[in-house]
Amino acid sequence: MTIHMDYETEKVLAIDWERIVRDIVPAVLAYENCPYEAEVNVLLTDNKAIHEINRECRQIDAPTDVLSFPMIDFERESDFEHVKERSEDYFNPDTGELLLGDIVLSVEKVAEQAEAYGHSMERELAFLIAHSMFHLCGYDHMEEPERKEMERRQREVLSATGYNR
Repeated sequence: MTIHMDYETEKVLAIDWERIVRDIVPAVLAYENCPYEAEVNVLLTDNKAIHEINRECRQIDAPTDVLSFPMIDFERESDFEHVKERSEDYFNPDTGELLLGDIVLSVEKVAEQAEAYGHSMERELAFLIAHSMFHLCGYDHMEEPERKEMERRQREVLSATGYNR
């Protein structure tokens, strides 16, 4: 598994964020029974930069906590069967790893939301990484049943990795 991590802000997130990313990314893939080695890109940035990305990509003129950019067009959530048919689109030709996509997080939102929700920054970052990873696996939360299912899965991964409230 390859996790590319970049920290592109002068804002300090005073936790071991790399460990949390390394804990959660493979935990979600194991939970979802991903049959491939995977590649994920994670960028930690600030509110200003994520605001710009949110405006450009989603036409939402505001900062957000996390953005997910999946590389795979899933027919059903975590249905990895069809990716073999489009290996030239979905696999890194140099490593053979499945290209899942990109995660962009605001370190300022991690701190703000941890305080607002009354839990640690470690737990908030773990939650946001898990949330985004489920998006990279094809999950969404536009409808109430989808939201409940995604939340259940997130809770189970966070509990299994020890990132509880």
